[in-house]
This record gives sequence, C-alpha cells and structure tokens, in this order.
Amino acid sequence: MTRKSKVELKSRMKNLLMFFPNMVILTARLMVDSRVPRTERALFAAALIYAIIPFDFIPDMIPFVGQIDDLFLISLTVLRLIDRTDDTIVREHWRGGGDIVALVESAATVAPLLIPRRISRVLISKVRPTAEGTGLLVNASKFEPLMVEVPEKGSGEGQRDRLKDLSEAGRRASRARRKKA
Repeated sequence: MTRKSKVELKSRMKNLLMFFPNMVILTARLMVDSRVPRTERALFAAALIYAIIPFDFIPDMIPFVGQIDDLFLISLTVLRLIDRTDDTIVREHWRGGGDIVALVESAATVAPLLIPRRISRVLISKVRPTAEGTGLLVNASKFEPLMVEVPEKGSGEGQRDRLKDLSEAGRRASRARRKKA
C-alpha cells in the first residue's frame, strides 16, 4: 500500500468516525426494537458495551485508532442485521446524515486496512455471517476497499445486482491478493 493511499484511507476513516456517535445511538435504538431478532439484539448489546468500555482490543485512549475497532464492530453488527432482515428497520432508526447502508459498508471495508489484521479477524469471528443472508457482511469484510456503482432505487433486482457486484469485486480482490503473495 502506497503512502498516498494510506493517507487517503485515513482521511476517509476520519470522515466515517464523524458518524460514530450516531451509530452508537442507532445501535441502542435497534437493541430495543421488537422487530429486530433476539440474536441480533444481543449482538447490538455486546457491540454497544464494547464501544462504551474504553479498554478493548485497541484502547479508546489512543486517539483515532482507538475508535476504529469500535466503529468496525458496530458496522459489522449493522451489516449482519441488514443481511438477515431488511434495511428499512435500520434506515428508520438512523438519525445521521448520509445513507447508513453505504456508511457501514464503507466502514467495514476501510477499518480492517487500518487496524491490525489479527484484531479485525477476531472481531469478524464474533459477528459471523449468516448462511441464509445475502452475503453482504462477508463481502464487506474482505480487507480490500471496494468501489461499486450503486444502481438507482427501484426494484429488488437492483439490490441483488449491487450484492452480485460486491461479491464479484471481493473475489477479484482476493485473487489479486493471492497473486501478490
């Protein structure tokens, strides 16, 4: 990774961290929503506790880096909920700016590039992707930034195309990474 790309990633993460307080509030709201499955609510409770407690894998007293792992875990839990259910519940509770789905996808893609790989693997293992899901969570945590054109809102077919594009981009990134090694 070049120095310029590392600086760009840090800049992008700084922008994503601006949404972190709203994401903590979103997590708390989803935790008490009866439409959210119990397993997901338990994961939200755990992610909320992890984000609030200052001593975790990367202590929150370390500026910038200390909040990245918290944002990453919350992003993974939100992606898991979207993967298992529908994004309308998440969008209904979101009070921040921007598209929450795009924000958590971005955070789950950029964060692993800025924290130690071992820590990102541990956090991903705590929020396992579901077999019946769309695969969004699996693709967002491939450790490579993804740039995918998002089709206009409309039918569910656009959503499936976007997920298919994410999946294909993840596979290409994995192949490229294996070729480099």
